[in-house]
Amino acid sequence: MIALDANILARFYVDDPGDPEAAKQRPVARAIMTDSPSLFVPLTVVLELEWVLRAFYRFEAAQIVRVLEHLLGLGHVNTEESERIAAALPLTAEGMDFADALHLAGSHHCEALYTFDDRRFARRARRLGCAPPVRVPTDEPPTTPDTP
Repeated sequence: MIALDANILARFYVDDPGDPEAAKQRPVARAIMTDSPSLFVPLTVVLELEWVLRAFYRFEAAQIVRVLEHLLGLGHVNTEESERIAAALPLTAEGMDFADALHLAGSHHCEALYTFDDRRFARRARRLGCAPPVRVPTDEPPTTPDTP
């Protein structure tokens, strides 16, 4: 089994004819992706690939979702946490940040997901009816029955 980095996947999925380096690397990436009998993609590589597609290549959410669905559908590619990624894709398609969608998909067994910095994440999760709910706690620690 061969593990892949995000740059191999980006070269496979993105045609960047204006970049001479990409023009040389894309056929190699295609050969790796099509000729290798067994490939592995770590979850961290999927996160990096999403960032590269969104931030560098300016892919829209729908394009990113299509790329990741294709990757998950390749029979010879074992993607770490593929079920979690698949669960995050509909949320991403609805406009949620992919990393936030992954956080939420990985927290399905929890009663809530807390965040300080991302009220937009909490609002979007509430609008989409996500479980667990995303909450922004106050600055005061929560009280428990043992706390006066």
